[in-house]
Amino acid sequence: MASIPKKVAERLVSGIKKYQPILTAAKARDVGEADTVTIIKDILTDVFGYDKYTELTSEVAIRGTYCDLAIKIDGAIRMLIEIKAIGIELKDQHVKQAIDYASNQGIDWVILTNGISWRVYHLIFSKPIDQDLIVNIDFLNLNARNENDLDLLYLWCKEGWQRSVLDEYKTQKQALSRFFIGAMLQTTPVLEIIRRELRRISPDVRIDLDQLKDVLLNEVIKREVIEGEKADEAKKKITRAATKALRSVATDEVPKESES
Repeated sequence: MASIPKKVAERLVSGIKKYQPILTAAKARDVGEADTVTIIKDILTDVFGYDKYTELTSEVAIRGTYCDLAIKIDGAIRMLIEIKAIGIELKDQHVKQAIDYASNQGIDWVILTNGISWRVYHLIFSKPIDQDLIVNIDFLNLNARNENDLDLLYLWCKEGWQRSVLDEYKTQKQALSRFFIGAMLQTTPVLEIIRRELRRISPDVRIDLDQLKDVLLNEVIKREVIEGEKADEAKKKITRAATKALRSVATDEVPKESES
């Protein structure tokens, strides 16, 4: 992840220290959604660096109603925010309306928050529309001296957004997902490496790649990891990457025309 600029890091540290007691007090009073929205606007401004008057808006219509908040950068909606009262436990179903609208408008990112819990979702434009939970933090448990906590907040700061760190983090997280690793284990190069290592242990045993793959699929990898849309998408990404790599190698191996 890109390093956090010093001024931004100082703002994050100050924001954590300022808003943790405010959120604790608000939760104790069990404030309603309207007051929660007010606190979140202040957090988005003081912690995340967005201009309250030009980059935060509640005037984005969703099927005749309005979403709680949206973040605008350079005049375009970049992220929708669904807000619940501070005392409500967040669930994925709470963000459905915002995700439906975001998908229709081609918006990739949606936040669900009650001020304390913050969930950042990335949309998957499949049929039906799906979403990945990329970040899930508890603001009250953040440590202002912990670099990892600051890194997580930086992901959707204005400065982090402008440097695409949230997209980079999403890509890294997807690469380490169980679906991606499960798909990778099924590829021929990985199976050949496993077979080679098994032969070192049992040199007299004949190990067929198909047999090895069958064991992985039926006895090692969980069924939920290798079936379904997320598993299929992981396989497609690996296939595309392998095809691209082969094309690159083929291009490099084409002999250059001799100079006249």
